[in-house]
Amino acid sequence: MTIRVLLADDQALLRSAFRVLVDSEPDMEVVAEAADGAAAVALARSERADVVLMDIRMPGTDGLTATRMITADPELSAVRIVMLTTFEVDEYVVRSLRAGASGFLGKGAEPEELLGAIRIAAAGDALLSPAATKGLIARFLAQGGGAEPEDAPGPGRSARLAALTAREREVLVLVAGGHSNDEIAERLDVSPLTVKTHVNRTMAKLGARDRAQLVVTAYESGLVRPRVE
Repeated sequence: MTIRVLLADDQALLRSAFRVLVDSEPDMEVVAEAADGAAAVALARSERADVVLMDIRMPGTDGLTATRMITADPELSAVRIVMLTTFEVDEYVVRSLRAGASGFLGKGAEPEELLGAIRIAAAGDALLSPAATKGLIARFLAQGGGAEPEDAPGPGRSARLAALTAREREVLVLVAGGHSNDEIAERLDVSPLTVKTHVNRTMAKLGARDRAQLVVTAYESGLVRPRVE
């Protein structure tokens, strides 16, 4: 099945480069381009995009706002968002993960990394390893950015942890530690399928779209504490 990709970036030259790269792959295609967040939201809906490569900083409606709009729309629940950033401001990346993005990627990433990120996001997984996400969140929270987000729907994430079983909390801690399902299975002496079931149930209870958001929740709730280097 072909992965339908939407490019959202205000730099036309960068969009052109991404289009050439994506369209060169047999399993994906660029279905539309947007120069701002408002257009990205509209095109995600009209073009039935599977993955949006979303620049954080755009004029008008920025990528962060557009991400919130897409993830809040039930009709777009299957759309996965890869945030494009220069990693200049950790807060923007953390907020994008809070808003429901599947992860983030630097604009200077190698072509293989970008293509791999699209495929991973399309499969419903976090596009970067939880270990990479964990490092970013730990640095941000250590600098005082650990307050519960104002845009988090429903009960606070700390309160939502009460719904987890002891085993689900244990799995959440390991996910936040950057461990894969296979690694968690080995540590807990269970099957990878059992771990996957625990992860899926934990995501459902916490309202997380993928593993990246589980890492955010683990740190923001205080279940896992960042270590200051």
